[in-house]
Amino acid sequence: MSGFQYFVASSLDGFIATADDQLDWLLQFDGFAGGKDSYDAFMADVGCIVMGGDTYAWLRKHELGNWPYPATPCWVFTHHELAAPKDADVTFARGPVAEFVADLRAAAGGRNVWIVGGGVLAAQFADARALDEMIISIIPVVLGSGKAVLPLKGPTAPLELLSSHTMGRGIVELRYRFGPAPA
Repeated sequence: MSGFQYFVASSLDGFIATADDQLDWLLQFDGFAGGKDSYDAFMADVGCIVMGGDTYAWLRKHELGNWPYPATPCWVFTHHELAAPKDADVTFARGPVAEFVADLRAAAGGRNVWIVGGGVLAAQFADARALDEMIISIIPVVLGSGKAVLPLKGPTAPLELLSSHTMGRGIVELRYRFGPAPA
């Protein structure tokens, strides 16, 4: 059965973007040793992608004329009217993420669902007890403030560390499994 995974990069102090959605601090690390291998191995098991409207808008702005996931169904949770790129399999959704879990699993075709970008959206899946794993690359930069990696309503039960490894330029990738809800 497919799982829901949040694959993300974070600053050392727990932010995925600056307050104004800037990623220059992260993009300066493009091409680090081990990064492409990690991403490619992760993507080999992804059957469906889920993102929020802000992440979708950022991709459309920064990937002009190029949709980075042409062969993968993508669902965008948004309150805005948006257009899909030509020849892209994009579905726009509104409402609580819990209502779409079965549809997303079906779209993934037995593979994993990647919750890309958007800590707020990933937190909604975690709050709905639908987030199975978090794969987080810790980038050796301190931002001081910004968009939190996973802004939850409350604490989680302890997560189980599945793996950790160091990659180039001081980046550490941690893979955690979410456990049962706290009592």
